[in-house]
Amino acid sequence: MAVYALNLFDISSKDEYLEYSRRSVKEVQSHGGRVLSLGKFRESVQGDISPRTVLILVEWESKEAFDSYRNDPKLSDLHPHRENGTSNYIWHLFDKLEDLRPLLKD
Repeated sequence: MAVYALNLFDISSKDEYLEYSRRSVKEVQSHGGRVLSLGKFRESVQGDISPRTVLILVEWESKEAFDSYRNDPKLSDLHPHRENGTSNYIWHLFDKLEDLRPLLKD
């Protein structure tokens, strides 16, 4: 079952994040992921989460595909660029739903 990874973060080092972004799209795709949306923070309308500057929404074929990207030893040199190039990182996974009925059942 597909999962969505919601990435919210601030960029703390443009050079480090550029190193990550140069390879990450290809590597995400090779592990069964697809970037669905990129966004730049506009405004806070409601809620108590501290705003982050960047949003990235990635659809993964499965939780296993996501884990294979995070844990692939061939990418051990890639992930530190993301970690060193960002701050205030939030990375949440959401199961894909066709509609909200499963959440609304008693």
